[in-house]
Amino acid sequence: MSANTPDLVRLAQSIKDWGRELGFQQVGIAGIELSRHEAHLRRWLAAGYQGEMDYMAAHGDKRSRPAELVPGTLRAISLRMDYLPADTRMAERLAAPEKAYLSRYALGRDYHKLIRKRLQHLAERIQGEIGPFGHRAFVDSAPVLEKALAEQAGLGWIGKNTLLLNKKAGSWFFLGELYVDLPLPTDAPHVGEHCGRCSACLDSCPTGAFVGPRLLDARRCISYLTIELKGSIPEELRPLVGNRVFGCDDCQLVCPWNRFARPTREGDFQPRHGLDNAELAALFLWSEAEFLARSEGSPLRRAGYERWLRNLAVGLGNAPSTIPVLEALEARREHPSALVREHVLWALRRHGRD
Repeated sequence: MSANTPDLVRLAQSIKDWGRELGFQQVGIAGIELSRHEAHLRRWLAAGYQGEMDYMAAHGDKRSRPAELVPGTLRAISLRMDYLPADTRMAERLAAPEKAYLSRYALGRDYHKLIRKRLQHLAERIQGEIGPFGHRAFVDSAPVLEKALAEQAGLGWIGKNTLLLNKKAGSWFFLGELYVDLPLPTDAPHVGEHCGRCSACLDSCPTGAFVGPRLLDARRCISYLTIELKGSIPEELRPLVGNRVFGCDDCQLVCPWNRFARPTREGDFQPRHGLDNAELAALFLWSEAEFLARSEGSPLRRAGYERWLRNLAVGLGNAPSTIPVLEALEARREHPSALVREHVLWALRRHGRD
């Protein structure tokens, strides 16, 4: 059966309709030829920009060759889902150094389970229509070039900040993929990029992590430093981290295309436990039991309690020398973790408390 037969054409349209019914804002179907993106990935890895993220190179070329990762794959169904809550006062929180800023994707429940469940529902709808077929769902959880596939599926273009941008939705959305062994008709890939001469994202990065357009040195990226990095945050970068304790949104905040972003309708992505307006000092005093209880089903679990305290200590070191800030740091001066103690002592020195 060729990709242009009426049955496959109708099935492709049904898949898009079903995807929207399941809460995705856009669905596209991509071919799996990614050689241009594979070459870019190889150069990026060769430069060492991945830092400690060894998993970026661990699977060879499977990341850019879907049929090697999942034999039989012919197409990738790419889907996006908006996640930005309606009003989290991002700029206001960043400008308040005593507040903790968390990347807006991490304020609610973990997106992995929600989107994977929706993808599974989509696969079941397809199976109900045509019978058993080969498929596998991905949500930022395996060696997949999700942004490249989304671009191939016509969902947007990869902007200068390395994120997928969409003219009608900006970049505040998650991506998910369903690899299938069906020869579905593909959507037209997005052609060109629409960043023009704008360099707002590159210029706004607090740590200067962009080597150039669409080229990020993760070793300097605050998202990497606060989530992926397992050891000490480099001292020269700590003052630049400010009050960002889990991820960073600066390059999205300044992107002109994000004026078109729409608030999410998903209840699971709404802020929990007041994390959109929390004080650094209050979060720093959470016990491990409190952290585990309040981060249940949350992206925060990826950092773990020890690194959560490490990140908060840096934020407190950059905060004003108020009584709550100093008392919180003093309470952790003798913390059993060497990693936490190191960052606490650094923060105390910043406040003149050796």
